[in-house]
Amino acid sequence: MSIGTFSFRPLDPLRDAELLHGWVTHPKAGFWMMRDARLQDVEREYMRIAAHEHHHAFLGLHNGEPAFLMEHYDPRYVELTGLYEPEPGDVGMHFLVAPTDRPVHGFTRAVITAVMTELFADPRTRRVVVEPDVTNTAVHALNATVGFVPEREIDKPEKRALLSFCTRQQFLSTHSPASRGVAV
Repeated sequence: MSIGTFSFRPLDPLRDAELLHGWVTHPKAGFWMMRDARLQDVEREYMRIAAHEHHHAFLGLHNGEPAFLMEHYDPRYVELTGLYEPEPGDVGMHFLVAPTDRPVHGFTRAVITAVMTELFADPRTRRVVVEPDVTNTAVHALNATVGFVPEREIDKPEKRALLSFCTRQQFLSTHSPASRGVAV
């Protein structure tokens, strides 16, 4: 069964703010740390990202409809500055799946797979870096399904995070026929 097609477009902070506001303030988005944000706060945050040279936000589309948010950043300048030793080709990533009343089995895994595929489509990307909250065990398990390996816990100003990495090869190995249970 196919889940559908995924695509990305640059986020428009003003046009997309109301949609994002509903996503980031939803109870299921607690780890996004914007539960109490006002619409103006969301606009301001994504205008800041849009103006930043090393941080980018994209609206993820499922069959042409907005379904998730993806951010990528250069960890030398954003989020992880001074918290680990970045390597050439490191790209930081955040993603958020929109809340829904009709969940589709496997959808979130399909989203993170689409996000990783998009990031590794850039030949300069050698490794994706994430720093989810240490208590977000659901995302740790999801990250593992696409090849992330935890390295260590780090203290960020807003949270204790689990620094994890996924190389291109680790990601590709999760998508080989053997890893899907398909006979080679």
